[in-house]
Amino acid sequence: MESVLPRLPFQRRGIFDVPHELRAMQSGGDLVRVLTAAGDEAWLVTRYEDVRSLLADARLGRSHPAPRDAARLGNSALSTAGPVGSYASEQEDHARYRRRLTPAFSAKRMRLLRDSTEEVIRETLDTMSGLTPPVDLHQAFSMPVSLHVICRLLGVPYEDHDLFRSWFEGLAGMADLQKSSEARQAMGAYMAALAERKRDRPGEDLISDLVGSGDMTLASPAPGSEAVLDDLSYVAASLLFAGYRTTAIKIDYGAVLLLADEGQRAALRADPALAETAVEEVLRLSSPDHPLLRYAREDLVISGTTVRAGEAVLLSTLVANRDPSVFPEPDAFDISRDPNPHLSFGHGPRLCIGTTLARVEIAAALSMLFERFPALRLSVPHKELTRRTDMMMGGLARVPVEW
Repeated sequence: MESVLPRLPFQRRGIFDVPHELRAMQSGGDLVRVLTAAGDEAWLVTRYEDVRSLLADARLGRSHPAPRDAARLGNSALSTAGPVGSYASEQEDHARYRRRLTPAFSAKRMRLLRDSTEEVIRETLDTMSGLTPPVDLHQAFSMPVSLHVICRLLGVPYEDHDLFRSWFEGLAGMADLQKSSEARQAMGAYMAALAERKRDRPGEDLISDLVGSGDMTLASPAPGSEAVLDDLSYVAASLLFAGYRTTAIKIDYGAVLLLADEGQRAALRADPALAETAVEEVLRLSSPDHPLLRYAREDLVISGTTVRAGEAVLLSTLVANRDPSVFPEPDAFDISRDPNPHLSFGHGPRLCIGTTLARVEIAAALSMLFERFPALRLSVPHKELTRRTDMMMGGLARVPVEW
């Protein structure tokens, strides 16, 4: 009888626990054949050194020569759920995107955004203070802060936030590929129209910069793939989604980690300089259930296992960030942990371009939140918090708090 492959995602006992299946796979050290949530076969990589090395390995890519035949993580049109881009020009396209986007995320621009970010946080905290607790911290704080900041960077009207959120829910949903694809197309069309307006009336924002550069052209769809949005619309929509959803999730998790550990919370209050290392620890412990998806561009050997060209390779930062060979007491929440070489932003050429902004935003959000609400506490037991397993990016279903 043919053995049944283990299927992702594995269950967790608690919201910050690592599934025991991943622990066992990491201890074994070998690649493991698994099924994704979509039911496709893939190779799962769990050891820190392997994951770190493969994140920078040009023999793995995001595109696939036959997109319709490629393994998928789930039934979502989100770019992290399946193949994306042109197989023939993936590396050149990625280099071009980085070249155009890097100036927008320069240290100078991030310094200018710091004051704006703190202003957004103060205004959001003022609004939150007028609410009657208990409130959902995600809805009242994490979401509006992260969405306001990324909208300001991109030059997107925050007034349309309800529209964005409906698209985000549809796009990241794991159950309905058609609904997810429709959300992606609607979001891209919105961005295309916004870019056209900025062509005539540019502002001091990233989309205006990209429109003015003239370097974002119409993308060529890969054979058999769905219609591809033009480069600028795709990049702008991706940045809006990642800048909102990912950052809001990290703020939620950071708040919960601090609320669950009075000693670490007191240490941060006594020494605000710990905010920077606290953010790194939050990032390390809040990796999503779903791994990073890559496709082998040629036959290669990983930890003694031959992976054939076109096969899917899953890089689990969730368990790599808890590898005991790299992180002493890997499950402990220690805001003074240093060094902390986590892989939450990736590694190598595909290192997340928004790392500086995300770090500034999360550190300021957590510090200012607990300064404003020193008596902040969860309004339900910690063990009652639940993760969203229906979404590609994960996150917590609710974070009810009172003060």
